[in-house]
Amino acid sequence: MKKFKQINRQRRNRAYRVSNAVKRYSTRPRLCVFRSNSHIYAQVIDDAEGKTLASAGTLDKDLKKEITNGGNCAAAEKVGASIAAKALAVGVTQVAFDRHGFKYHGRVKALADAARGAGLDIGSAGEAKVREDKGPKKQKVSKEDKIAAKVAAGKTATGKKGK
Repeated sequence: MKKFKQINRQRRNRAYRVSNAVKRYSTRPRLCVFRSNSHIYAQVIDDAEGKTLASAGTLDKDLKKEITNGGNCAAAEKVGASIAAKALAVGVTQVAFDRHGFKYHGRVKALADAARGAGLDIGSAGEAKVREDKGPKKQKVSKEDKIAAKVAAGKTATGKKGK
């Protein structure tokens, strides 16, 4: 029991970190995913207004007829296609993917790929982050070179002026 509490606490902390990073650095609405052992749910949320624009899950009436087991990748793909269709219907074409602390594999990845395939712009899978070039990197200087520079400047190896 103690181990499960620890795992849950770690996932909650990870979810907090991931969600806040998405909220902080993106102006797009976010596609938030939650999965349990038997179901998966997705919402498109506009954080600026604090409103849910679209939602889909394995317990929706239209999807429940098609899905026999809500805890597998096939169900996640159907939910991904459904959330993409609903988001496009309300005029949302670009979203930021919020995996909410879950690893990006299995059902979460299947949902994202299905939404991407249905026309929702989530960004490419494994997209490389673009970093600004901050100029040339400093060369690492060995300890011996530092000591030699001090000796050449008239200081001893300890940094004190010699007589």
